[in-house]
Amino acid sequence: MLQRLLTLLALLMVLLFPVAAAHAGGETESPAPSPSGEPAPRPDGPYVTVRLVDKDNDDAPVVGVTLTVVSEAGEEIASAATDADGRIIVPIPALGVYTVTLDEATLPDGIELSSSVESEIEVRAILDGANGGLFPIGTQEVTTVSFGERFMTSLTSGIKFGLIVALAALGLSLIFGTTGLTNFAHGELITFGAIMTYVFNRGLGLPVILAGAGAVLMSALFGWVQERGLWRPLRKRGTGLIAMMIVSIGFALLLRNVYQYTIGSSRKSLSQYVSQARTDYGPISLADKELAIIVIAAVTIVIACILLLKTRLGKAMRAVSDNPALSASSGMRVDGVIASVWILGTALTGLSGVLLAINSQVNFLMGFKLLLLVFAAVTLGGLGTIWGALFGSMVIGIMVEVGPLFGVPSSIKEVGALVVLILVLLIRPQGILGRRERIG
Repeated sequence: MLQRLLTLLALLMVLLFPVAAAHAGGETESPAPSPSGEPAPRPDGPYVTVRLVDKDNDDAPVVGVTLTVVSEAGEEIASAATDADGRIIVPIPALGVYTVTLDEATLPDGIELSSSVESEIEVRAILDGANGGLFPIGTQEVTTVSFGERFMTSLTSGIKFGLIVALAALGLSLIFGTTGLTNFAHGELITFGAIMTYVFNRGLGLPVILAGAGAVLMSALFGWVQERGLWRPLRKRGTGLIAMMIVSIGFALLLRNVYQYTIGSSRKSLSQYVSQARTDYGPISLADKELAIIVIAAVTIVIACILLLKTRLGKAMRAVSDNPALSASSGMRVDGVIASVWILGTALTGLSGVLLAINSQVNFLMGFKLLLLVFAAVTLGGLGTIWGALFGSMVIGIMVEVGPLFGVPSSIKEVGALVVLILVLLIRPQGILGRRERIG
């Protein structure tokens, strides 16, 4: 009888101890501050603690603002609202570099970030305990802006973004029109231009303008190396377009991982033109760098179109695009023309990455995130047509930036442009300016 009682007691202890341990673990794994603003408990192990203060108000703590902690690999760790001391405490799985981003929508009513303040900081976790950071922000009162002014600002931003997309779409359309290759590594060519700008600027100390010019030249060289070392041998072996498309997917994954290994997962900023005051130009206001981006992109597109329409090289490109076999039989060096297309196409795409880096920060995923919109622009305008790529890019760019004014959430503002793409292709599958034989 005693043995049975001891056995029963042992079973009860086994059942009760895991429950107690689970309750204890639940008490320590709750880092987020309570809604009342009470300070959060300090967890065991490494954690990120960030304090949010208003530097324009004697470093007063800012309460109830949501901060999100993201790992170096881009994985969201947790979001928490600042407590009565303006602080968040978030446990982290490992030591490393973490990005803390402020959700501007949670700022107190009537307050927004001033134009000279970034909405994110980096915290380097090197201790098995508290890894702190101070988030000094500058705030300004929100001024009432009419719908017309907001529409003009969004339209201008859409034109700027559309021109950046147009440069990449023009490069993609040139390569597809001449070789028939659907290049899924094209987004990484955008990233290549941005990263080379960062390397020349931060690594070699060149001004951003010279660094951007050097990045465009390196992009053109990278295009030539790709064509000679990868795509030409595949064409010579008679590799089909589907197989080459799969190769481009693998090549994109390779480049993306090389970029991440080289510059890391955190966002990088250039040494110049990071934050600029806006100047009013009638109903719109633009920073100097935004005006420069619009002018540079527009002038480059005009020059590229003149090159394709008026020069001998442009005519040769169009001839190879229409009928490569006939062009070869007439004595044209088709491989040389294709090499020129790759050089020009990757140079334009690299310039798109340069302008995107100046407009925002450098990240190893920036081209990958833009790739879907570039494909949408080319498909919407018409596969293989230069004018279609330009037209589709402007439609996509404007839809993306103007959409939030009409209720599209900013976090998914690209969805509106893709819906327009689907609707147009249901009515006209070849694209707005495409020809039926290009997809038949």
